[in-house]
Amino acid sequence: MKNSVFLLCSTLVFFYTSCAQDPENQVSDPSSTPFEAELLIDEMQIPWGMTFLPDGSMLVTEKSGEIVHFKNGAKTKVKEVPQVYTRGQGGLLDIEAHPDYANNGWIYISYSSEEGDEKGGNTALMRAKLKDNALVEKQLLYKATPNTTKGQHFGSRIVFDNEGYLFLSIGERGARDENPQDITRDGGKIYRFHDDGKIPQDNPFVSKDGAKTAIYSYGHRNPQGLAKHPETGKIWDNEHGPRGGDEINIIKPGANYGWPVITYGINYSGTPITDKTEMDGMEQPFHYWVPSIAPSGMAFVTSDKYGDWKGSILVGSLKFQYLERLVVEGEKVTDREKLMAEIGRVRDVKEGPDGLIYVAVEGKGVYKLVPKS
Repeated sequence: MKNSVFLLCSTLVFFYTSCAQDPENQVSDPSSTPFEAELLIDEMQIPWGMTFLPDGSMLVTEKSGEIVHFKNGAKTKVKEVPQVYTRGQGGLLDIEAHPDYANNGWIYISYSSEEGDEKGGNTALMRAKLKDNALVEKQLLYKATPNTTKGQHFGSRIVFDNEGYLFLSIGERGARDENPQDITRDGGKIYRFHDDGKIPQDNPFVSKDGAKTAIYSYGHRNPQGLAKHPETGKIWDNEHGPRGGDEINIIKPGANYGWPVITYGINYSGTPITDKTEMDGMEQPFHYWVPSIAPSGMAFVTSDKYGDWKGSILVGSLKFQYLERLVVEGEKVTDREKLMAEIGRVRDVKEGPDGLIYVAVEGKGVYKLVPKS
């Protein structure tokens, strides 16, 4: 029944805006919230990614190419940040401290880079250390190719799993018919590395001739959320669909997530992309949105500080400018709740080591969700 409803949505464009998922999955406004939103770091334009250091400080990226170090209530700009290709959705993107940062000091950064022979840019991964408020010992670990002057779908998020592998997402760079289904090309993929950038020998395409051996999964559109499930340790992503068809996926090695062969979305013009929402050999999303919310950062709630939120998924909405809480029971989203309504374009969300939730909002900065007593 669900598939037939979405097939109708894809082909009868007039009815698109009235099509929905299951009635119980309509987003609702809560009668009350267990927090007060406190603006912690102000005057940021596009705070794209954030990470926490053992001393309680935070590093926050500005898409324009800056990193803010927030410590003891003061913010300073980090020096010697990599040069970024700022075009469209490209710029300085995610940032993540190594799980063993206290001992090795490594910080990982994804950004759009012009490095290479072609004009334009593509997504790159770097690691560096922070010394005297400057990045030192910078190492380029991966650079997607080819460069292109297109301004869309760079991705990109970074997350470590329980075994210490680093996962990186890169969007399909606006080349949906060339990149996401081709494992010999970068783009529309999630990659897995050792923490020094080397390719794990059990990556799924290591033995495939011509394959990009860093690829872990493919058939993605523009993954802008990556998070580790706190119980299973599996990596989950969220990614932008076109007009509808945003997805949450559980990432499996070697799996094909279907874009653009299958999708629950349609073109921005209102025309169909495909008449297929499922196909053998392609994964179905754990959850999908119609209409699109334009999902950004994603986090699992493990804290007991917010009432019954534990086990929920938090996802930022760029389009509708709120933070969404998804209630999960078993293998299904059973409820959706709108938080911080009309706060602005929510770009990232993280649970800090203190168990509190931090939310990055464009044009404002980083909020801390302070639990009500």
